[in-house]
Amino acid sequence: MQTQISHKHKLKVRTVWISDIHLGFRGCSADMLLNFLHQVECDYLYLVGDIIDVWEMKKRMFWPQEHNNVIRTILGKAKHNTKVVYVPGNHDEVLRDFDGAVFGNVSIRNEIIHTTADQRKLLILHGDQFDSVVKCSPLLAKIGGRLYDLLLRANRTVNLVRRKMGFSYWSLAAFLKHKVKNAVQYISNFEEAVAHEAARQGVDGVVCGHIHRAEITRLHDIDYYNCGDWVESCTALVERQDGRMEIINWAEYLQHTPAIAKAA
Repeated sequence: MQTQISHKHKLKVRTVWISDIHLGFRGCSADMLLNFLHQVECDYLYLVGDIIDVWEMKKRMFWPQEHNNVIRTILGKAKHNTKVVYVPGNHDEVLRDFDGAVFGNVSIRNEIIHTTADQRKLLILHGDQFDSVVKCSPLLAKIGGRLYDLLLRANRTVNLVRRKMGFSYWSLAAFLKHKVKNAVQYISNFEEAVAHEAARQGVDGVVCGHIHRAEITRLHDIDYYNCGDWVESCTALVERQDGRMEIINWAEYLQHTPAIAKAA
């Protein structure tokens, strides 16, 4: 059972974006996410796709209590003054058929525009529609997904050893991804495509997920934000009360926030 910290120590922000949780997948860092959700307060919470990994659950059923607790915690926030919007991704694309519906105070929207405190318009979508591999070759995407699953299992083993040695969390998958030239070029092409769509729709910026790489950058006069994931990096994108945007790496945040880390 997690110990709750006092109200004054909670992370209070205007908006939170999280994506690529992959509930139903063994690589999901549900315990870390639960800790984050319990200790953050926000007016808006956007679930930016691949929240439930339907692809994985079709292959094998895996749904521990921690995954159920994530859903319950999100629904609890939706019930108590947090506007929660679920923007489906490719792994939970079955929910795209319910665009515009509301379930348990959670709105389903295939894409939506968020207005920041400083009046900027941000397009919010998962981003898989701009992934040339997924769009042009679903079979190749699933083969790549299987290799990625193996990499994440190796990542868990590496971090188990690191914890026993007293070291902090480290993402093997993210490290290798950034070292591979083709992966770096793919990420760049993806970001360019998403930014182009934002410009086409006449907004100031875009928030997406999908590629499991948290990022804040500016591309062709468009603010590009990617909120990362909760299988590799455990990151969220947040908007402060004045509209400033920031990426929170939760493992690093706990290391540098003694009051929260002590309660975690």
